[in-house]
Amino acid sequence: MKLLIIRFSSIGDIVLTTPVIRCLKQQVPDAEVHFLTKESFHPVVEHNPNIDKIHVLAHSWDLMIHELKLEEYDHVIDLHHNVRTLRVKQALGKPFHSFNKLNIQKYIYVNLKWNIMPDVHIVDRYMKTLESFGVTNDGGGLDYFISDREETKRQDIPASHHAGYVSIAIGAAHNTKKYPVHKLKELCKQLGHPIILLGGKDDKENASEIASVDPIKVYNACGKFSINESADLVRKSKLVVSNDTGLMHIAAAYKRPVISLWGNTVPSFGMYPYYGENFLSAQKKQPYDILQVNKLRCRPCSKIGYDKCPRGHFKCMENIEVSEVLAAIRARL
Repeated sequence: MKLLIIRFSSIGDIVLTTPVIRCLKQQVPDAEVHFLTKESFHPVVEHNPNIDKIHVLAHSWDLMIHELKLEEYDHVIDLHHNVRTLRVKQALGKPFHSFNKLNIQKYIYVNLKWNIMPDVHIVDRYMKTLESFGVTNDGGGLDYFISDREETKRQDIPASHHAGYVSIAIGAAHNTKKYPVHKLKELCKQLGHPIILLGGKDDKENASEIASVDPIKVYNACGKFSINESADLVRKSKLVVSNDTGLMHIAAAYKRPVISLWGNTVPSFGMYPYYGENFLSAQKKQPYDILQVNKLRCRPCSKIGYDKCPRGHFKCMENIEVSEVLAAIRARL
């Protein structure tokens, strides 16, 4: 049986599809699993052994559709469920299974502040698309695979960090999901442990300002490593502090302890760290902490995020005290 899974973006959302990929491959006899994503996110799934072939949306939509038609799929599993994936499904004309984005429930929560979201993680909503195949969640959590050549070497980070470090993922797709720079500076100043700042090239300037509080203790890795090299740094971390972003989900895939900081979005949307039932049942305590400002009337203000706080005060992040973050880190270290 030949199956196409679609998830165009982004890093975290793609990582959250990995239980679907694994369970399909392992539980459906003779399953040939293909994955469709944007070209920029190809590295996120490039080394996944449960994927038989990767297709990318690059420069030509028509070429992509032509290549997909040649595959003659038996079923399409749509884990993105938007206008573009609808076009793909219509073009292929094959039986399809789409996950429920719960857009109505999210709209009500964001605009009326009435939380009617089900207490179900998005991974389990993804898994519901496989019910007709008889596939169930194996409890194995998320996957993330990199090649040997993408593993970081000791000389790639300062000698001061070789005995262990805390990773802080400072970036996010939207500014209202980012813990403020001035608070990160204070956090790094007070935390008595080697720190690596992780993020993309867009985060490099903020990371330089943060690292300036102690250039020896705080290593600015933003923009210096590929996504898979950054994933390896996460894997080797003692602990990961992260906004609601892709590296948080990569940390969960590697079963690292996570301190998760939430601004304008909320865990109730179903995208908090996901470790899988097998790992959780073996732990004495939950492997992650969620830090957020509860009972803030303007929160959530968006299901995605904004460039700046619509109300100008940014209390959802400003009111997460550095002392709270430090206490959570120290309790786990």
